Amino acid sequence: MRLIAPERAGFPADLPHRLDALVRRGGAPALHGVVVARHGRVVLEWYGGGEDHVLNTPLGHVDFGPDTLHDLRSVTKSLVALLYGLALESGLVPEPGEPLLSVFPEHADLAADPRRAGLTIGHALTMTMGLEWDESAPYTSPANSEIAMELAPDRCRYVLERPFVEKPGEQWRYSGGAAALAGALVEKGTGLRLQEFARTALFEPLGAGPFEWSTGSDGSALAASGLRLTPRGLARIGQAILNREIAPGWVGEMLRPRVPAWEGVFYGYLWYVGQDGRATAMGNGGQRLFLLPDLDLVVVVTAGAYDEAGQDTAPRAVLEDVVLAAITRGDAR
Repeated sequence: MRLIAPERAGFPADLPHRLDALVRRGGAPALHGVVVARHGRVVLEWYGGGEDHVLNTPLGHVDFGPDTLHDLRSVTKSLVALLYGLALESGLVPEPGEPLLSVFPEHADLAADPRRAGLTIGHALTMTMGLEWDESAPYTSPANSEIAMELAPDRCRYVLERPFVEKPGEQWRYSGGAAALAGALVEKGTGLRLQEFARTALFEPLGAGPFEWSTGSDGSALAASGLRLTPRGLARIGQAILNREIAPGWVGEMLRPRVPAWEGVFYGYLWYVGQDGRATAMGNGGQRLFLLPDLDLVVVVTAGAYDEAGQDTAPRAVLEDVVLAAITRGDAR
């Protein structure tokens, strides 16, 4: 995607200065990068500097630029849903309505419980499996279910054998384990490591640039949080989703509101979605991929407010106080 003057896509010429002003007045704490694209063309690209990490490994101070990879944290989950859709459209994985345990014959003993036998792939994709899961503890503690999963001998079995706390399909419960199961489905169906399927089926075809994907001790990519891309690479994927360039039949299903997550926000298949058709991929620290199809707009934000209470401040301010406050609908394409 090439950079054009903001006014060619319905923004005022001073759009970059508006973002600079937001940063100077402290309205976007720990902001690392911003890419705004409209009609497939970049209208704003901004990079700062700050303390950063690769998951729990400190990197020290990083001066970010167009080629700097950044942790996406749980934005990873949403891209795993896209990879599942790519595999589904190639006939490599079962449909969402199929039994989940049928894909894990090595754990057939768990299907002796009729409730577990009734779990579907869709329950995992919507995080409505009804299984005990708690990620409120720090992501350095085994009290956090995601960390406990990664410390377990078999991450999929760890998830699948959690006790039930509600009926499947009724309640959204945030779960990195659900994303891990989705990633395992893709690996089983394609016969490739998740990171390799992502490279060949998504990143290279779209020209999304370089990437890194942290792996567990078994060599499988961490489907809940381990992906690193450049903001431009993430924006390119976002634009491809809006344009239905990839998995066109799946994207509408993926982004359809399916279960309430919190007030005014629904969950689709590993994406946060609204009734207005807008969708968000969201990650710890302020990582965001905003898709606004009504405006043909993609906004990527990367930030370093990991585990902080106010980590939503920077992405919300960039989207609402800079981008949406400046945009006009009567633009020339």
